[in-house]
Amino acid sequence: MDKASQSTGTVQARDTSRGYGAARRADPRILQRIATAVGGAPSVVNIGAGTGAYEPPNRRVVAVEPSDAVIAQRRTGAAPVVKAFAEALPFKDGGYSAAMAILTIHHWDDPLAGLREMRRVARRRAVVLTLDPEAIRDFWFYDYFPEIALADAQRFPSIDAITRTLGGDVRVEVVPIPHDCRDGFLAAYWRRPSAYLASHVRRNISTLAALGDDDLLDGLARLADDVRSGVWDLANFWLTERQELDLGYRLVVAEYGDPVTK
Repeated sequence: MDKASQSTGTVQARDTSRGYGAARRADPRILQRIATAVGGAPSVVNIGAGTGAYEPPNRRVVAVEPSDAVIAQRRTGAAPVVKAFAEALPFKDGGYSAAMAILTIHHWDDPLAGLREMRRVARRRAVVLTLDPEAIRDFWFYDYFPEIALADAQRFPSIDAITRTLGGDVRVEVVPIPHDCRDGFLAAYWRRPSAYLASHVRRNISTLAALGDDDLLDGLARLADDVRSGVWDLANFWLTERQELDLGYRLVVAEYGDPVTK
């Protein structure tokens, strides 16, 4: 899907999002899940940090982000940032109590190599928020943009591949998306279809921004017609009763059992 949310990957992928920081804010419910997963780790490296919205408070955080354009949009007071790629972290083995990567690994040139680097630098735990590619078809959005469904299914590593690569004692948590999600990543507007018709929304969803409107015209036209005619409402009326929805987002938490903190 996207992360344009606070994630990163190749410089090219991230530089499509000028003005991204102002439009993308952490949703407090998702932030709380991430902070809980990070736990009491006193030192955290946020890999693919983007603008830093999901960096947990009251921790010593160092951010890793390769894009100058995104680094320039980090908020005042954000964690210090190191310009580097996930696949080659400039840190010693076990240099941080925890490592996190939030909606970013699908942007990395080699996601599994980046995950191995996470494992190398994380002493106690690794936390990854990602999308299960097997759940992609569960989201109505992809009916309008099947080419994006195909691309996302190929870009996101499987949950099994992630857990195998991270190792340790791993748990996988469902992260339901609230209907009024404040962070405008791809699935955030599942109950607000008209939002996808707004160009400023699309510009801040990395998957859509990378394609550009010319490649989205047919899907946008069909969606606009269905919203205007009421067809979308008839097909998706059951969504209006839901406050949150499982759209395949998963929090993978690997525990390494090292009690040492420093």
